[in-house]
Amino acid sequence: MTYQSINPYDGKLMMTFAELSDKQLDTALEIATHCYKTWKDTSFAERSAIAGKAAAIMRERSDELARLVTLEMGKLIDEARGEVALSADIIDYYAQNAETFLAPQHLEEVMGEAMIESSPLGVLFGVQPWNFPYYQLARFAAPNLMAGNVVMVKHAGCVPQCAIAFEKLWIEAGAPVGAYTNLLISHDQVNRVIDDPRIKGVALTGSAGAGKSVAARAGQNLKKTTMELGGSDAFIVLEDADLDKTVTWAVWAKMNNTGQCCIAAKRFIVVEALADQFLEKFTNALAVLKAGDPLDMSTTLAPLSTEDALILLLEQIKNAVNKGAKVILGGNRMDRPGSFMQPTIITDIKSDNPAYREEFFGPVALFFVVKDEDAAVALANDSDFGLGGSVFTRDVARGKRVASRVETGMMFINQPTWTTPDLPFGGIKNSGYGRELSSVGIQEFVNKKLVRVASIDAQI
Repeated sequence: MTYQSINPYDGKLMMTFAELSDKQLDTALEIATHCYKTWKDTSFAERSAIAGKAAAIMRERSDELARLVTLEMGKLIDEARGEVALSADIIDYYAQNAETFLAPQHLEEVMGEAMIESSPLGVLFGVQPWNFPYYQLARFAAPNLMAGNVVMVKHAGCVPQCAIAFEKLWIEAGAPVGAYTNLLISHDQVNRVIDDPRIKGVALTGSAGAGKSVAARAGQNLKKTTMELGGSDAFIVLEDADLDKTVTWAVWAKMNNTGQCCIAAKRFIVVEALADQFLEKFTNALAVLKAGDPLDMSTTLAPLSTEDALILLLEQIKNAVNKGAKVILGGNRMDRPGSFMQPTIITDIKSDNPAYREEFFGPVALFFVVKDEDAAVALANDSDFGLGGSVFTRDVARGKRVASRVETGMMFINQPTWTTPDLPFGGIKNSGYGRELSSVGIQEFVNKKLVRVASIDAQI
């Protein structure tokens, strides 16, 4: 594993970082373990003060932190600022609510008294992706630190400066050394960390392949895991949808973060009565996006995160076309420096086409025309993934009915799938298991201990 900052806008190498030696890794594990012994006994008020300061630092340095995101993985600068703000909001959310979420739960008992206590597990290990360099860290770190756990994180190799910056802000906020630890480690060392008895839980956000590998390794060690994996979210458009609003949302749902988002709309499923009109407006809107420097506010089309990501998309498109699909917009890399991909729409995708099952992680929309609502639901459910999804209709009751029928972890009506601190996030099927964010997310890595008091005579 090589930790390098390469600007995807121009392909220039900015910085390279050395991996930890095995000895350095062992020292980091020991420090985190020692830190946990005291951190678990700190009060919610003490933890909250530190977390609140970390959130404040993020807001104070929004431009600086956002610039790192844009330089390392190419996100439009305004979107990067939005990610910084969202990450700070997540940290604040748990700083303010963790004590309530983890308060003892008293059970109704016929005799005596019983309650469930929530206590931390220990040192947790997270493996996180590059596409939201701070948000991914915040939603893992904030709830678990507030619960009394300590966290160690292996971030993606292409965003090392973001990873280091996020660790530093916790130290500056007053967190003890070892509460949050960034690990610049190899894939082999990842297995070593998972195997280490000092690690009590593992969380991963990434591909289904990575999830299978990490979950299997953790399972061999009987360690609790959460997996937030890929998605192929359906964007369902019924015949009574508000066309103009829906197309505007469709562009946002596809192109936010240049489509490099697990909950990006990937399969556009449109009822035939509206299909031609929708496709025309959608195509025209994507065609006018302006490629350029993502640090420039006038740019509306950013590069992909890496050259490898671009090559993978091009290969997927080629394979789809070879199996009978048609490209009706884009389909190629842009003739300019940097890892730029044309916004692309593919149609005529049959069930035996590999594209029907794959996740396209970038500015590629798969377009399907269906007869009616039932056919839309059937197609949405014919997927190996089940992360998010959305349905557009003027009839909210109808939208709720469709949402209930789609097999996925999250469904949104008249808005694409998105995330806020107070909404649970996660999926089913090959999209993983467990939940992050909201009052649900903080419960994943705590011990739910039953405490029972009863004056009962022993029965012989």
